[in-house]
Amino acid sequence: MNSFELLTVYEKVAHITSEMLEAARANDWELLAKLENDCSNQVSTLRQFEGPSELPSDLKAKKITIIKQILADDRAIRDITEPWMKNLANLMKSSSTSRKLSQSYGANQMG
Repeated sequence: MNSFELLTVYEKVAHITSEMLEAARANDWELLAKLENDCSNQVSTLRQFEGPSELPSDLKAKKITIIKQILADDRAIRDITEPWMKNLANLMKSSSTSRKLSQSYGANQMG
């Protein structure tokens, strides 16, 4: 894979992360999960084919810009998903605690 093709893959990753951000903003977790899988596949392609090659300065600058956008979108996605995941974990913990209390003390109340 040549430098231009690799740059195209970086652009695909940037496009997908942008779509992931929109899905996160819309609380569309199913779409977000699908897009994460798509992104992972593209990143695997990058890992497989990218090597230590020198890019012309204009392509190098473009690559840096793309990577910065990917990282910014990733941070924004995490800013949305981390509180949601923490809340979900708390809900699950609360549900589990309620179930344990019900199992422990609910049986004693039936007698």
